[in-house]
Amino acid sequence: MYTFIDWILFILLALCVGYLLFYAIASKFYRPRKLSEARILRRFLVLFPAYKEDRVIVSTIRNFLEQEYPKEMYDVLVISDQMQPDTNAALQTLPICLQVADYTNSSKAKALTLAMNVTANESYDVVVIMDADNVTTPNFLAEINRAFESGLHAVQAHRTGKNMNTDIAVLDAISEEINNGFFRSGHNAIGLSAGLAGSGMAFDVHWFRRNVGHLQTSGEDKELEALLLKQRIHIEYLEQLPVYDEKTQKKEGIKNQRKRWIAAQYGALRASLPDFPKVLIQGNINYCDKILQWMLPPRLIQLAGVFGFTLLFTAIGLLMSLQSGGYEWYTAIKWWILSAAQVAAMIIPVPGKLLNRKLGKAILQIPTLALAMIANMFRLKGTNKKFIHTEHGEE
Repeated sequence: MYTFIDWILFILLALCVGYLLFYAIASKFYRPRKLSEARILRRFLVLFPAYKEDRVIVSTIRNFLEQEYPKEMYDVLVISDQMQPDTNAALQTLPICLQVADYTNSSKAKALTLAMNVTANESYDVVVIMDADNVTTPNFLAEINRAFESGLHAVQAHRTGKNMNTDIAVLDAISEEINNGFFRSGHNAIGLSAGLAGSGMAFDVHWFRRNVGHLQTSGEDKELEALLLKQRIHIEYLEQLPVYDEKTQKKEGIKNQRKRWIAAQYGALRASLPDFPKVLIQGNINYCDKILQWMLPPRLIQLAGVFGFTLLFTAIGLLMSLQSGGYEWYTAIKWWILSAAQVAAMIIPVPGKLLNRKLGKAILQIPTLALAMIANMFRLKGTNKKFIHTEHGEE
């Protein structure tokens, strides 16, 4: 029985580690697509859903208005949800559109739906979705325009951390880059669609208008991915185009954020799993891969599982060897190999500049965060249906 349990657990975790390691290695072979020079200027609708984002939204919008793109070819629309009158007044002094939300039970999906409803009579080519704390480069819209000139209909910019001021922020920024490797550059490298990050995204506006009404949960990025992949629309990753995202600075903030993400992941899995046999028969590899990806345990829980079982089966093997005088401890070797593979999968996608002393210090926070993620697994009920806000502009 011991050997059976040992091998079952090992095989399950080896499949999870193998999936991540494969895409980590693939990410090193990623080469950005060469974008065509734009022959026409597309008209953009740029959405900034903002829920209680008084600390950051005004400076974010001022930054975005520095785009080196004709002013008449893009509109910025801020969906103001429960922000202070002074913040709304400051936004109204800027050359943007402001829509004050009047719905209850706030969600980003509702904000996006409202935005498309109030602009129903306007003519646009591309919709861009940003977060209230996102800043980017002046050529952002010009590069998105070139991407759509190249025949793309959905793109994800390179979201990366803009602050590394706490151990939690360092780990959050590293996690973002690991995701970029696994789910964006690694996937594009072998011809599959990149994953969406929740902001820094752009879509054909006609497609988005037709599909925004299907967004029902707090995991709207997962729902968008499923809709795109079911319709066989490729998502391209634009690694060369940065969107600087404020990383969570406190333990409580990252616990709440990850709780929302875990709920969104498993909510998406429940919704998509019935499609798996059909899309497998149809040969929709992109969508099949996405469903498999959503089956993976949260990364910190997987990390805790791999190292925890490595230590457990090592201890059991040593005790059995001492009792019998045999070599039962040999059975733990495979677990140490798996642990090494897990570490490799986590390190390979990380840019060299982030492998520094700050990371070494921040790693000490991982055990407590892993325990928090395990606790979150028992508190997911209803999370995917309610909005959990991640506060920005923390001091």
